[in-house]
Amino acid sequence: MMHASEVRGYYTADEVRTAEAELFTRVAAGMPMRRAAHGLADTVAAELRDRTGGVTGRAVTLLVGSGDNGGDALWAGSFLRRRGVAVLAVLLSPERAHAQGLAALRKAGGRVRTDIGDPEQALGDPDLVVDGIVGISGRGPLRPDAAKLVSAVRVPIVAADLPSGVDSDTGAVEGPAVRAEVTVAFGAYKPVHALAAPHCGRIDLVPIGLQLPEPNLAALRPESIGAAWPVPEASDDKYSQGVTGVCAGSATYPGAAVLCTGGAIAATSGMVRYVGSGAAEVLTHLPEVIASPSISKTGRVQAWVFGPGAGTDSAARDRLAEILATDLPVVVDADGLTLLSADPGLVTARTAPTVLTPHAGEFARLTGSDPAPDRVAAVRELAESWQVTVLLKGRATLIAAPGRPVLVNEAGGSWAATAGSGDILSGVLGALLAAGRDPAWSAAAAARVHALAANLAAHDRAPSGTPISASPLLGHIREAIGTLRTFAAT
Repeated sequence: MMHASEVRGYYTADEVRTAEAELFTRVAAGMPMRRAAHGLADTVAAELRDRTGGVTGRAVTLLVGSGDNGGDALWAGSFLRRRGVAVLAVLLSPERAHAQGLAALRKAGGRVRTDIGDPEQALGDPDLVVDGIVGISGRGPLRPDAAKLVSAVRVPIVAADLPSGVDSDTGAVEGPAVRAEVTVAFGAYKPVHALAAPHCGRIDLVPIGLQLPEPNLAALRPESIGAAWPVPEASDDKYSQGVTGVCAGSATYPGAAVLCTGGAIAATSGMVRYVGSGAAEVLTHLPEVIASPSISKTGRVQAWVFGPGAGTDSAARDRLAEILATDLPVVVDADGLTLLSADPGLVTARTAPTVLTPHAGEFARLTGSDPAPDRVAAVRELAESWQVTVLLKGRATLIAAPGRPVLVNEAGGSWAATAGSGDILSGVLGALLAAGRDPAWSAAAAARVHALAANLAAHDRAPSGTPISASPLLGHIREAIGTLRTFAAT
């Protein structure tokens, strides 16, 4: 189990409500809401300052639903009024608006509008909009009136706790929803903040005094990855640093072999041994690799990677079965997953560590169903039923291991969504397993380095943020590792 300092936890609506109920026994009534509202107002003021050069004299429109989320927005509006901001609250459910928050806004001089027949007129002419429509109890897309208002917004939106219309626990977006520039999380990060990051924008956390349990969904902190990444010590040699075996590539896909073995080398594996029909191409690009004619003649390895471009014929199936019959950790990717979908028994009887790395389509082939809308539950169920570690790829990559919290890596972009990128990831992951690292940690750490390398590659090109191919990503793996180690040292 990882220490709390190594991870950022994400908490479901039920977990947050339980923590809030405990908090209410310790503090005065209304205090948590005012803490949240102060934090929301501070973020809005900072955004106004950054975007317009000032706060006083600027205009903010609040989109206010019923319940506490609307109350947070109304109280924040009252605090903004005290800073000289013109505040207009548009009430979507006037009869159910938070009474104390509404009174505070009116007392501070804020204006209130209940007629939303003309959405553009209802919004006024704000510099920023605050989304206080629904909170963590909301389910499903925005209701029609709210959707019309949101679609009429032409300025940045700051979301109170989460973007309305996005599910707090799953990040699912099933219809109209807010897409915020900034989301101000109250008391705790929620799954939505990792699983639907494009809708959340930047996340600001406002502590309100919650006492939270051990999380069931968490992200490794960058500094903890850098601190634990295997690097050679004075007594190490090429064997003690981990020997990674790679069985990948074919006449049709020789590049997969090069990218996968390259990923293992870049991740600082002490030695990489290769088996497959792509040996000539691998050795041309990576002469330090040791090529072998067969698995049985490979020599000592400490973990295997099987699958990228390896084929799905009977010969490939036999090679996979031979690797899985060992007592070594194995990463199964790409074509290997296709083979497993036809013969799960190859892996479900294993006792040695096994990591499967599907994207959504491969996951559906393995399980018979799409992982959406609740990707966390889906990846957890596969890990438990097959007793393996599962890395479900995506912008928010999820890693589940039996009996463990699910780990998440939010990539911060989709630069890695390119052909061959996953081959590199499997090589990096295999190197970490060969170095003796825990499978779930290895999968999450590999995903973090892989995503950072993709971002570095994209922003190393001109113009900044140009889409990349897999080869430039591979070239930035070691830079990404170095960046994370720098975080650990500071």
